[in-house]
Amino acid sequence: MLNLLGKTALITGATGGIGRAIVRALNRTGVKVFITGTDSNRLNNLAQEIGGNCTTIKCDLKIIEDLNSLTKMCEEHSDGIDILVNNAGITQDNLLVRMKDHEWENVIDINLTSNFKLSKSCLRNMMKKRFGRIINISSIVGVTGNPGQSNYSASKAGIVAMAKSLAQEVASRGITVNNIAPGFISTAMTDALTEKQRESILASIPAGRFGVVEDIASCVLFLASDEASYITGQTLHINGGMAMI
Repeated sequence: MLNLLGKTALITGATGGIGRAIVRALNRTGVKVFITGTDSNRLNNLAQEIGGNCTTIKCDLKIIEDLNSLTKMCEEHSDGIDILVNNAGITQDNLLVRMKDHEWENVIDINLTSNFKLSKSCLRNMMKKRFGRIINISSIVGVTGNPGQSNYSASKAGIVAMAKSLAQEVASRGITVNNIAPGFISTAMTDALTEKQRESILASIPAGRFGVVEDIASCVLFLASDEASYITGQTLHINGGMAMI
């Protein structure tokens, strides 16, 4: 098992299916985790499940005051963030010709702008330590696109491009910046698909199944570790062969 004992991580969107798996995986390796989300009850339930080394911070990434204070609150209870996992994301799907301005802005703000702001906030301390891991959760549709998701696809593609630029800026300081682009992962979102939709999607996946949240969490662990110290500016596609990029 990869040993990250003594490290501190901030995970956004921690109460979703993928977020919970990431929190559990990091905590099992000895990482102190700060978990954020908008639902206090779900945050507290996850913290009780995890036990020690877990601190909850209710935060709405659409609210600039919450976003700006998030890393400061973490630093009050630690010596700074070593591992930032930008996992939070929303969808507000619509055909582009019908898409309202707020549907575009909300998705870009949470999925992309929050990544920029949190990465910037964490970098100063990472640069002092000469160690840092920034791991962004992108998506297969950031590469392939998807009808009705021009806002979501743009936000996830933006994450990839931003990480490539940032990786070049901070590599000399021992900081890596990488992305994980999941395909179809079994979560509450895929549970809502009709049987016909599931069959159509599965037919396009060479592995013949949806992924599980642990597939993503395991990749986060690897990218956070010393074993991945020479990997930066990359996007790891976890999609069962649905898109071989």
